[in-house]
Formats: sequence, structure tokens, C-alpha cells
Amino acid sequence: MADEKINVYRFIKDEDLRKTFAKVFDQNTIMACHKLSTKGLFDVVEYLINVGKEAHVFRARDSSGNFRAVKIYKTETSDFKHMDKYLVGDERFRDVRRDKRDIVFAWTRKEHNNLDLMAKAGVRVPLPYGFHENLLVMEFIGREGVAAKTLFAGGCRDYEKAYETVVDWMARLYFKANLIHADLSEYNVLVNVDARDREELVLIDCGQSVLASHPMAQEFFERDVRNVAKYFQKQGVDTDYARAYAAVKALKAKYAAAAPARGGKGKK
Repeated sequence: MADEKINVYRFIKDEDLRKTFAKVFDQNTIMACHKLSTKGLFDVVEYLINVGKEAHVFRARDSSGNFRAVKIYKTETSDFKHMDKYLVGDERFRDVRRDKRDIVFAWTRKEHNNLDLMAKAGVRVPLPYGFHENLLVMEFIGREGVAAKTLFAGGCRDYEKAYETVVDWMARLYFKANLIHADLSEYNVLVNVDARDREELVLIDCGQSVLASHPMAQEFFERDVRNVAKYFQKQGVDTDYARAYAAVKALKAKYAAAAPARGGKGKK
């Protein structure tokens, strides 16, 4: 048994982090993490980056020393009713059973697929590398191994430019990817600074994002626009809900020519 446990924890070198895993995640999650590690998606989990209501995000490295972000959804304490609202009505997930683990696994797969669709539409998101059950491995967003802060936590240098970027994202999502983010706000945008000291915005937390055909898509879209307008207005940008909504719609001719991408079930 001891040898088996050492094998399971091969990807976690830090003793305190091992204890965190043991407290928060069940054996199935630990084995899923081990499976992705043995596939080469990452080699070592180093430390915790962020704790959310439904998931923990860790910084990891692959065998070449490249940083990775490992997002692990909690299978017992996630808000399943909240998740269900975004799964029911999404034609990609009609086959999902309504028990806790299946909902969380579907949510993980959904985030992976959404990130892939968003990247193909030209929206800057963490690139998804793979998933298994309740684990998602993504591009690490940060500089020299330090995770980027959210727009809420760290702000940015040019709010006008940032506003234009986010409006462009919403248009690309709606008209090119056939998606609504459904939780767009300053809390779900990272501000990364590259080696040349240039700021780059990155959209995150895309598990709840739905197809435009979802029954609540319009409500979610309007909420996204309202959140964006409210935040940037507070930062001095000359906008409001009506103008932000119009700005997104004005980009329809630019992006609607591209056929909407459709999400599949993804690959493990």
C-alpha cells in the first residue's frame, strides 16, 4: 500500500501540498491527476494558485519545465444546481446524467470545449491541453512563473483599450463561435504582462459558457454586457449598457461571415 501511495503521489513533491490534496480531493480525483501526469500533460504539481467555490487551480510543470495550470473541480462541494442551469438547454450535453459526478465531469469537458472554440474564434483564452473526469490542464497565464492577476485585483494601464478588447471578445464569441460567456466580468479577465512589458487580457472561467441556442442565452448575453459596461464606466470609459450592447452588435458584419463553430464532446 505504501508503494502504491508513493506511485500515486509521484507528481506531488511538496508534503504540504500532498496534505491539501488528501483533505480536499477523493482518491478518484488523485488517480485522475495521476493519469494525466503519466500522459505527459504535466510532470509535477507545484502549488495552489487559486481557490474557488467549485474548483482549485494549481501551477504545474511539464517534463521540459514549461508551466501549466491544472484546474480541479470539486466533485462533492460544487454548486450543482448552479452548474445544471448552464448544462440543461445546451444541445452538446443532452446525454448528461443528473448525478453529482456526471455533472462535474460534463462541466470540465464543457470548459475544455468552450476554450477550444473561443481560441479558434480569436479570443485570447488559456489554451486547453487536455482533460480527464474533473481535471483540466491548460496554458499557464503569467510571467516568469508568477500567475497573472485579474482585472478586478490589479486593474490595467489603458481602460479604453481594455474595453475595446472585451467588446471585441463578446462579438467574436457571439458571431463566430456561437457562444455566450455567461459570466463575463472583471473577475474573469486576467491582465498578463509579457517580457516586453506589454499588457495582454486573457478571458478565463469558461465552463458556464453556452451556445447561442441555449434558452437563457439572451439573458446571459445581456448580463455580460451590463457587467462590462458597469465596470468600465466606473474606470472612466464613456460607455453604458446601451452603447456597449450597440458596440457588440456593430461588429456583426465583421464576424458573422464566419460559420459558427460547434462544440463536440472533446477528447480525453
